[in-house]
Amino acid sequence: MKEIFLSVIIPSYNETENLKRGVLDEVKSYLSQQKYFWEVIISDDGSPDQEARSLARNFCNRNESFVFLENDHAGKPFAVWSGIKKAAGKIVLFTDMDQSTPISEVEKMLPIFDKGFDIVIGSRGVERKKFSLLRRLASMIFRELRRSLLLTEIIDTQAGFKAFRVEVAKEIFPLLQVIRSDKSASGWKVTSFDVELLVAAERRGYKIAEVPIFWEDRDVSKGKSRGTGKFVQESLDMLSEIFRVKLNDLRGFYNK
Repeated sequence: MKEIFLSVIIPSYNETENLKRGVLDEVKSYLSQQKYFWEVIISDDGSPDQEARSLARNFCNRNESFVFLENDHAGKPFAVWSGIKKAAGKIVLFTDMDQSTPISEVEKMLPIFDKGFDIVIGSRGVERKKFSLLRRLASMIFRELRRSLLLTEIIDTQAGFKAFRVEVAKEIFPLLQVIRSDKSASGWKVTSFDVELLVAAERRGYKIAEVPIFWEDRDVSKGKSRGTGKFVQESLDMLSEIFRVKLNDLRGFYNK
């Protein structure tokens, strides 16, 4: 039996347009050239768009080493966690369906594990290509406030391109409040669950490395509600989460 080295988790919610432009072919093309064994788990978050689910499911049915995982709608963290629980690889990477960071960037991350690190996260740095002025400003405010309270050495906690030793991911994901609370979700929300994830890992003594990655917004999906109003509300929700994580940290919640 082959031993899988890398499990790639791709959370999916109403991704019809991204799927139609061939993002999964890009992922397959790259991974098929690698010398290690791998698997890709498409973890669908109960997409109401039936076409999106059919496109992803059919691709997985046609391609070996691709698995389609259908979940009830509960939000991105649950979709990622659902995939991680099924992961058979030694290293698990979660990445976004839009491939704004191409899967090939994992080449920069995998060698870092050989240096004793347990988690390797992609960093977009300070600049954000194709970000509006409002999003750039909000990103800067969030980053500086978060660094004043938590994870002071990490620049970018929010890039959707992170790799873990699988046993570490399976230990710390259940600590997330969003996982423990089992709250129902509405739509596809941007959250700061990444911050809580990294704080929990840091407090438990796991070594985290941050690696610069290429990122350029390639998301063409139409099934995720956007707009200034939603963006502002998400930003306020994320700031609220930061203070909650800080309070939990002060209480020693994430310690072993």
